[in-house]
Amino acid sequence: MVNGIIHGIILAFGLILPLGVQNVFVFNQGATQPRFKRALPVVITASLCDTLLITLAVLGVSVLVLGNAGIKVALLSIGILFMIYMGYVTWRSKPSQQSIDGVAMTPKKQIGFAASVSLLNPHAILDTVGVIGTSSLSYTAEEKLAFTLACILVSWLWFFSLAFIGNKIGKLDKTGNIIFMLNKVSAIIMWGTAIYLLATLFL
Repeated sequence: MVNGIIHGIILAFGLILPLGVQNVFVFNQGATQPRFKRALPVVITASLCDTLLITLAVLGVSVLVLGNAGIKVALLSIGILFMIYMGYVTWRSKPSQQSIDGVAMTPKKQIGFAASVSLLNPHAILDTVGVIGTSSLSYTAEEKLAFTLACILVSWLWFFSLAFIGNKIGKLDKTGNIIFMLNKVSAIIMWGTAIYLLATLFL
């Protein structure tokens, strides 16, 4: 069981650490909110979405997704269009517009966007399903449960920490320059992800 926990922690950190769309969005919301608790909708939504993906991957959905070319093509196509749109919206957003009454996004919008960048990001889905799902096949019963819970715990702790750090940095950013630059970097990452997915689709 200990091996499963350690493996799950290391594997989950390895997958979640890279600067991706989901991470940037959670950090951005933490930075633009006046108080950390206002970023909780995006944190909880991203964590629940990861919990869902990890659970489905371990339950064997990975075999269905990775083994069906039609599902992969549809997933990639939707993801490409979504990343292009998200990049456009993020690029055009301005700190002054985001911070009216100290609210970057309403809770409803936070939940919607967080769910979108989590569940409509084929790169994240294929990573979770392909890597965690495949790795879980080496475990059974209690070990598989320990492995799964370790992966989920890392995800929750990561998103809470990311938003918290973003909130602290946002409070230091009195001019809005950090948020402005973060928006530009976020948009570029989203467009880069779209290009990567497009290349994956044709190659």
